[in-house]
Amino acid sequence: MLEMPAPSEEILDRKSDIVRRLKEVAPEATVIHDPDETKAYECDAFTVYTCSPLAVVLPSSTEEVAAVLKICHEESVPVIPRGSGTSLAGGALPTADSVIVGVSRMNEVLETDYDNRFIRVQTGRTNLSVTAEVEGRGFFYAPDPSSQLACAIAGNIAMNSGGAHCLKYGVTTNNLMGIRLVTIEGEIMDLGGPYLDAGGLDLMGIVCGSEGQLGIVTEAILRIVPKPEGARPVLFGFSSNEVAGACVADIIRAGILPVAIEFMDRPCIRACEDFVGAGYPDVEALLIVEVEGAPSEIDMQLGLIKQVAANHNPETVQESLSDEQSARIWAGRKSAFGAMGRIADYICLDGTIPVSELPRVLKGISKLSETYGLGVANVFHAGDGNLHPLILFDANSEEEVKRCEEMGAEILKLCVESGGCLTGEHGVGVEKRDLMPCQYSEADLEAQMRIKDVFDPNWLLNPTKIFPLHISGERRAA
Repeated sequence: MLEMPAPSEEILDRKSDIVRRLKEVAPEATVIHDPDETKAYECDAFTVYTCSPLAVVLPSSTEEVAAVLKICHEESVPVIPRGSGTSLAGGALPTADSVIVGVSRMNEVLETDYDNRFIRVQTGRTNLSVTAEVEGRGFFYAPDPSSQLACAIAGNIAMNSGGAHCLKYGVTTNNLMGIRLVTIEGEIMDLGGPYLDAGGLDLMGIVCGSEGQLGIVTEAILRIVPKPEGARPVLFGFSSNEVAGACVADIIRAGILPVAIEFMDRPCIRACEDFVGAGYPDVEALLIVEVEGAPSEIDMQLGLIKQVAANHNPETVQESLSDEQSARIWAGRKSAFGAMGRIADYICLDGTIPVSELPRVLKGISKLSETYGLGVANVFHAGDGNLHPLILFDANSEEEVKRCEEMGAEILKLCVESGGCLTGEHGVGVEKRDLMPCQYSEADLEAQMRIKDVFDPNWLLNPTKIFPLHISGERRAA
């Protein structure tokens, strides 16, 4: 079971003074400290563990964020950065002596430049609303996590989020041009900018994916790209997970680059079908493969993909014949997490592996499911090997929670042993922090912690995350 540090009694005793100071720099209505109200912030989408914070502040500007962080630094109060709270790894789980600084009220579009193909936004803006802002001019923002309707750009940057279309367009770091960062001391820094490559050290590259360990990103310059002339998905149904995984490996091996390859197994297929009626076939495993371009280009690519798939004897092939059918296909995939939530509690993992290892790892996950006696549903970005096994369990059973965590650890270890890593886009958070030594040596972890020492010498930003608790505790005490 996850270990959490005891809160600082000294900080808890000073709550009234800390809250008073926060209200001096932020509107009183945006400083939340009543225990009944802070309960709404006791967890993110990793709901296995909860803890109400000391207080919550919801600033509306970079300057307010800077003033709040300066006070927290002076008071030695831990700070938990928060976007929309959709983290699946406990990235926004607070401690009882911490102040959550949420950017949800900072959701304005600050600038759009279609000639130079960028948009500058406050980072509380949701992912999907960025595309909504520019699609009328024929552009879109490429990263598209399943939670894009709700997740904030701040969280996307913190976890380096991807999505179904990251196979072709890349993840957040490939679409991030510049950021405005507030350090724990309240200093405002601009990194990168609205151009191809900034000079000097690539500090923005360090911040993207750092999970709130180095500062709070309040503004972002995002790359927007022209919408393709057209796009078309095709469904392939297979007799087993392993056969579907082998098909994915062969598509990539053939040198074809679809815009997306998504995988779903039977439990997830049935849940999504019952939820939205996407028209999915009754098979053991399903691939959604989408290509884009001019009509002739789409036909050519899908023809090659069908040839590759034919070698794996698909039980069904369904090519979309209309925009409405394409929308239903993707509606099913995008609703997968919500659909599974109607059936059981689950923990959604986020390991990555080489695509060639898909058949072996999927077989290994099935064996672990039998060993631990817990169901697993698989839905993930197959094209780049970003797995999302959903381990089904009863959250009211402490024994099942324990087995679920142990099984999740074994799956992630399997990913690392297969040449992959612990996370693709959800981050390490608290969920995977004790597994970090499985992937990184002591020297690797030391190098990462030295970077944090530079940005956050007192280890106040998002404590208890990423690094094993005994190591981070020693670092903070020093």
